[in-house]
Parts: sequence; structure tokens; C-alpha cells
Amino acid sequence: MFKFTGKVLSLSAAALFASTMISSADSMDDLVKAAKAEGQLTVIALPHDWCGYGAVIDAFKAKYPDITVNELNPDAGSGDEVEAIKANKDNKGPQAPDVIDVGLSFGPTAKKDGLIQAYKVSTWDSIPDSAKDADGFWTGDYYGVLSFLVNKDLVKQAPADWADLLKSDYANTVALAGDPRASNQAIQAVYAAGLSGGAAAGEAAGTAGLDFFKKLNAAGNFVPVIGKPATLAQGQTPILVTWDYNALAGRDTLKGNPPVDVVVPKTGVVAGVYVQAISAYAPHPNAAKLWLEYLYSDEGQIGWLKGYCHPIRFNDLAKNGKLPADVMAKLPPAEAYASAVFPTLDEQGKAKEAITKNWDATVGANVK
Repeated sequence: MFKFTGKVLSLSAAALFASTMISSADSMDDLVKAAKAEGQLTVIALPHDWCGYGAVIDAFKAKYPDITVNELNPDAGSGDEVEAIKANKDNKGPQAPDVIDVGLSFGPTAKKDGLIQAYKVSTWDSIPDSAKDADGFWTGDYYGVLSFLVNKDLVKQAPADWADLLKSDYANTVALAGDPRASNQAIQAVYAAGLSGGAAAGEAAGTAGLDFFKKLNAAGNFVPVIGKPATLAQGQTPILVTWDYNALAGRDTLKGNPPVDVVVPKTGVVAGVYVQAISAYAPHPNAAKLWLEYLYSDEGQIGWLKGYCHPIRFNDLAKNGKLPADVMAKLPPAEAYASAVFPTLDEQGKAKEAITKNWDATVGANVK
């Protein structure tokens, strides 16, 4: 399923020493003790309605009540998370994140810049090799596909594909769920639009995606607002381009007021993998490692599944009969994902550079 690859960078002796594998109950006990002694974990950019994170954080706190979870800027984008590490290199206070959850392309760059440290969780072997850094600097955690969340009260005919968004029927309706100059979710949406138009993967699709949004903006269909279920319900952003798990969570949150459609487009179905990493400057490194141990445990992975995300250990859980049937019944049918593509690291990196550097000049819409 996972086809992306990454260039493995050289690893210093110090970094090798930092890479730790929990191999016994005793070492896990030691990690728990060390994390409790630190007493705090600082996370960033984890909205409670994103991927079931609210319940996941609550479950972690219930399991480890001696560790306070400090939550920074829930609405930050991947670029903001990386910048938060840079800005707090010498700060051991509450504004310094211990861990980040970022789009796939941000992992290798953060590693190259020396901003993250190596750590391999105890379930490392059950994570696909293509979804993790070989040295443990970043690890894929979950994935979803881009979808359209549609306010059915305001949009009578939901768009079936990207090209439909250019129709006059959708004037002043289409919004992204982030700023495409910093948000991985928004960057991937622009990329998906480019792929849908037939562009080759990588930089070409990024450029084609920019051209698509230029047309969307010129037509008066694009709304330069960071959309959320609330803005969709209020009528400010009636069509929201967002990860399927966010769309499905939004559907649940809105509870039929207004009624919504969740549409996986017919083409340009881009699957986005996010990754976990520990800051190289983490004030609470042991709490960060314990957090990752929880996230990659069966319990943590199923927590993400309950939030409509496909956890990275999905195939392993399925093989071992650990996927709850009631949870699986709430997900879209498998055929909606049949044509999903997993961009390689190289493709994502080139597309990201094209999109973030040229959005202003090409599209000219200040998304905020």
C-alpha cells in the first residue's frame, strides 16, 4: 500500500545513541518512571476533533495521571509546529513542544535540520518500512484522503470531482482547511487538484494545482478563509476541502444541523500520511517517548481509527483480528479508496516547494 520512499541521511554516533528500543517490561517500567518524574508532556497542533485526538489525549491522561498534558496552539499547521521547535531551542518552558505531528514531507526536512531526535517504539516491526525513517527520526502514524465536506442546505448538488468546483453553481463556496503556505492539509489539497487535472506527480502536479486554484479564485468560487465545520454550518464556507477523517468528525459534530455530504472525489484521490517525531530540544523527552509508545500501541492506534483515521498499523491490527467491527462500519466503503495514491517523499517535497513558494504570486489569495 505504501509506495513512498525517502533518502536516509547519515547518522551521528550521538544520534545513534539516542535511538532507543523498548525491549522488555522492565525497560518500559523504567520509561514510565522517568516520564512521571518529568511530570509533563507538551503537544502542539492537536485539535480534539482531528483524528479522535480528544479521546486519545484523555485516554493517555487517564493511563498516566501523574503526567500533565500541556496543549499548544491546536489549530497550528505543520510548518508552525516546526517553527515552534526552532523558536524554542533554548526554552525549557511551557511553549517548547516535546512532540510534533506533521505531514510526511516535514519529517525528513526536520531531520535534516537537526530539529528532531531518533526513537523507535516497541511496535516498530509492525510499522511498514516505507512509512518510517530507517533510523527512527520520524514514524508514520495515520493517513486519510482529501474529501469535500458539503453543506446540503446551501449546496443542492454536491460536487463529484475537483473539476466540478469550477462551475458557476459553486460561487463563493469553496474553502481549504488551512493556509497552503504552511498547512500540510491545504498543500495536499492543492496537489490533489493538480493530479486530478492529469499532471504528473511531483512539481508538475503542484504547479497544476496552483493553476487550478488561480482559476477557482478568478471565478469567484474560492473563499480565502481557513474553513472548519463551524464556518461551513454558518454558511461562510459551504464546501470545505479537508481530510476524510476531519469531514466525518465534522459530520458527527454537526449532528444533521446542517445536513452534510462527505464526498471522496472521483479523481485526484490523494492519501496523506502524517508522522510523529520528538523534538531534539524536548524539555520532557521521556514523556515524549511514552506518548509515542501509547500512540503506537493497539489502544492508541484504535483510538485514531475511532476518529476515522487509518492508523499506520492498520494491516497488522487487521491480520490479528483487532479492528472493532462497530468502528469499521462508520467508515466510507473501501471502494472510495480504491484509486488512492500515496505520493513519494520526493514527489511531496517538490510539490510542497512549488506550492508554498508560488501560492502568493500565482493565486494571490491570502488565506487566513
